[in-house]
Amino acid sequence: MRVLRAAGRTASAWSNGGGVTREIAAAPPGAGWDAFDWRVSLAEVGRDGPYSELPGVDRVLTVAEGAGLELTVDGTRHTLPRLRPFAFPGDAPTGCRLLDGPVVNFNVMLRRGRSTATVELVRDRYAAERCPATAPPESGEERTRLIVALSGRTTLDGYEPAAPPLPLEHHDAALLPADAGVSLRTDGVAAVVTLTVRMAEPSPRP
Repeated sequence: MRVLRAAGRTASAWSNGGGVTREIAAAPPGAGWDAFDWRVSLAEVGRDGPYSELPGVDRVLTVAEGAGLELTVDGTRHTLPRLRPFAFPGDAPTGCRLLDGPVVNFNVMLRRGRSTATVELVRDRYAAERCPATAPPESGEERTRLIVALSGRTTLDGYEPAAPPLPLEHHDAALLPADAGVSLRTDGVAAVVTLTVRMAEPSPRP
């Protein structure tokens, strides 16, 4: 398991000056915009404006802090209150209007046709059982679980045998295999993102 502390993240300013983004994790690690299978980040949005179009990328956006926003995706308006995940194609023309002041968005970006994800918002408690060692992984898939403390404190247990409880403070995260067991309790809200990457098949030998 990797612990990803919020204090160690670098803020990247948007080219239009409307906000900043802090990457939480990506696969492969350090991959650029044209090479990631998935990317998860937090974005501070301070004003209305268009979103960059991302060809071949699907997105899941959750307003983590603030009053909410209105997205216009390919001409259709969608009102996004706080803590309601919203999926949309990243290559569709998209504009953002803040409902009542700045927001912090929790973003999951997925390479279409290669990666998928489920985004669960947890209050109080969550548990996932460890898969037996004899259980084979799905052929050609790699599954990862990312846990992010969106508000309050989240404490992880059961992620390793005899490991002590692990506290995650505001915006801290933990990355672990999806078949590893884990339980959590939170006094705020935690995001549990289960990510699946379809691995490329090896090229046939000539």
